[in-house]
Amino acid sequence: MNPEFNAHKILEIAEQIERNGVRFYRNAAQLFEDRQIRNMFNDLATWEAKHEEVFAAMRAKLPPQGHQAETAAPGDPAADPRAMAGLAVFGIKPEAAEKLTGKETREEVLKMAIEREKDSIVFYTGLKDFVPARRDRDKIAEIVTEEMRHIRILSESLGQLD
Repeated sequence: MNPEFNAHKILEIAEQIERNGVRFYRNAAQLFEDRQIRNMFNDLATWEAKHEEVFAAMRAKLPPQGHQAETAAPGDPAADPRAMAGLAVFGIKPEAAEKLTGKETREEVLKMAIEREKDSIVFYTGLKDFVPARRDRDKIAEIVTEEMRHIRILSESLGQLD
C-alpha cells in the first residue's frame, strides 16, 4: 500500500530529518581535533537546527484538517515519521549519527555528509508539493538553497584533502 501523506506528516518528517542532521554534525565535530573542521560541522549543526524550527513553525500554522492521518498500515515504517525520515535520508538502522564510530577518516565523514545533504535536497524538493502556502514553499526553496550551500562547503573541505 502506498501511504498518502498530508502536509502535517511531511513537515513532521522534515523536522526529524533536521534533528538527525544536527546529531550527525555534532557527532562528526567531536571526531576531529582540527578546529576548522570542528567549527564547520558545528556550524552545519546550527543551520540544521534552524531548519527544524522553520518546519515546526510551518506545521504549527497548518489548519486542523492538515493533521489527518495518512493511510499507511499500522506497523508499516511509513506510518512513523521518524522511520520515514530515516528512510528518506539516513536509513532506518543504523542512523547516520550512530554509524560514526570515530574510526572514520575525514574524507569518509565528509562524503557521508555530502550524501546526507543530497538526500535532503531531494526530499525537500518534493516537500514543496505538500505545503499549501506559497510563502512556505518559498521558505522550503530557501532551505534547499542552503542545503546546496552545505554541499559546496563540504565539497570544498573534501577538495582540500587532495
